[in-house]
Amino acid sequence: MQIIECFGSELEKAQPNTSEDFFNRSVVTFIEDGEEKTFNLLYIRYFDEVFSEFTPFTEDPIFTVNGREVMFKDMVALVCLLKNPGFRNRKRVYINTQKEFSHYFQDIDFDKVKEVFQQLTTQGSYQLESPLLFIQQP
Repeated sequence: MQIIECFGSELEKAQPNTSEDFFNRSVVTFIEDGEEKTFNLLYIRYFDEVFSEFTPFTEDPIFTVNGREVMFKDMVALVCLLKNPGFRNRKRVYINTQKEFSHYFQDIDFDKVKEVFQQLTTQGSYQLESPLLFIQQP
């Protein structure tokens, strides 16, 4: 699988009576078997306020690579895709509990995640050999 883009955004109200402004979208675009796919992860924006509880990061941007400030929401879909490779076949996933959300970040090697963003900024893509390489072994 070749990862070609990772980014996040805050949703905005489309109409006054909707609740989109409580949610964030994190997106990973990748190429698998010659087909370009996009995975969208929607989650409650509150999780951005408490990410230090389940990651080593304490503030946004979480890190900077080659001049790009990487925000927490930029990496969420990537981490979830790494932890659950079955998401490759889904276009959209919605997570609304902190317990489920934080589960995806357990045992993730965040230095390896940073490497993905470094390579995306320098080479425009990252060749993912195995998601298991991103899981820290005890």
